[in-house]
Amino acid sequence: MRCRGMRAFMMLDRLDPQSPDALLALIKMYAADNRSDKIDLGVGVYRTDEGDTPVFDAIKRAEQQLVDEQPSKSYLGPEGDMGFVNALMPYIFGEDATMGGRIAGMQTPGGTGAVRLAVALGQKAGMTKLHMGTPSWPNHAQILSDIAMEMAPFEHANADGTANVGAVLAAIRAAGPNEGILLHGCCHNPTGVDYSDEDWAAICDAIAETGIFPIIDTAYHGLGHGLDEDVAGLRSVLAKVPEAFIAYSCDKNFGMYRDRVGAFYILANVQETLDTAFSNANALARASWSMPPDHGAAAVRLILRDSKLTQIWQDELSEMRGRMAQVRVKLGEAGMQGSVDMTPLGSQKGLFSVLPVSKDQVAQLRSDHGIYMAGSGRINIAGLTMGNIDKFISAIAEVTGPDSDGA
Repeated sequence: MRCRGMRAFMMLDRLDPQSPDALLALIKMYAADNRSDKIDLGVGVYRTDEGDTPVFDAIKRAEQQLVDEQPSKSYLGPEGDMGFVNALMPYIFGEDATMGGRIAGMQTPGGTGAVRLAVALGQKAGMTKLHMGTPSWPNHAQILSDIAMEMAPFEHANADGTANVGAVLAAIRAAGPNEGILLHGCCHNPTGVDYSDEDWAAICDAIAETGIFPIIDTAYHGLGHGLDEDVAGLRSVLAKVPEAFIAYSCDKNFGMYRDRVGAFYILANVQETLDTAFSNANALARASWSMPPDHGAAAVRLILRDSKLTQIWQDELSEMRGRMAQVRVKLGEAGMQGSVDMTPLGSQKGLFSVLPVSKDQVAQLRSDHGIYMAGSGRINIAGLTMGNIDKFISAIAEVTGPDSDGA
């Protein structure tokens, strides 16, 4: 019905329907499944061996301190909680956390906000294309598309579960001027396939030789080998380049998923360039989200400034890492199950791995066994426990074996 006396400008009917998020649909299907032995390997959150996603004890203590002592909830500015940003830096960049004053950072709404800010700032500085290994975190491609940044894909992983180093080196060496490359710092999402120290050395040399601009997304720090080990590759890149962007997330390693706690860092060669880049990042942040949410970042700041809370957090993180390693060892020891060789899963790192299964096999695992995973075959390792892993292994063997109709 049109309003009388007003000219109607119809805009919303020009929009094209968008496909629903596949993961959200999977969550609904899992919730509606009444089977008591169902397994959720879709949602990318850590779970204990009891299947819970708890709030860290260190976070609870810090949040209580905020309740008791926080004097105000006034605005902090587009750069957010700089105490949080600075407290993270030694864990990411090492003892010389600013690399001689060459690094500056700001708080963002999760790692997603940091990645988007990195791409937007790169585009504003003249970046025309971003090379990215695939498969990757699905939102990487969506961010690039939304910002209208051209993506140049290369194959990240080989079929045997190792990194395709040849592909990344070829992409770097073929890059033209004003191009960048997006690298995962550790615990690759979704493959779990990380670069070795030797791989990183070759990548660093190629980046230094070509001048391609590195953007390093570090979303799972501490969930692979350890806090220092997981950023060794990142640090080696930064030691060889004049400029880089780093996106960082605390959502996984502090369990702050819904609080959206992240940071964005800029490495520049001289102070004037760093100041200019930071001012542009501030302007982009102001136009995008104005001010980042403070509560989660404030809790992380309190943890990293208190040695007792820091130790509690590191112990909890170590427990997470150890549980996922235990699951991976058992998967790797299962070896060949049907047509799926699980051996590589034992040496991969982080929350995720990708199984070589078809969409029909994924559907059969869901319908026949109550096992829920993404259509791509990506599984959340933390969804497996010592109580359900045998069922999962048996189901894979049944669905992908020679007598199965789930081809």
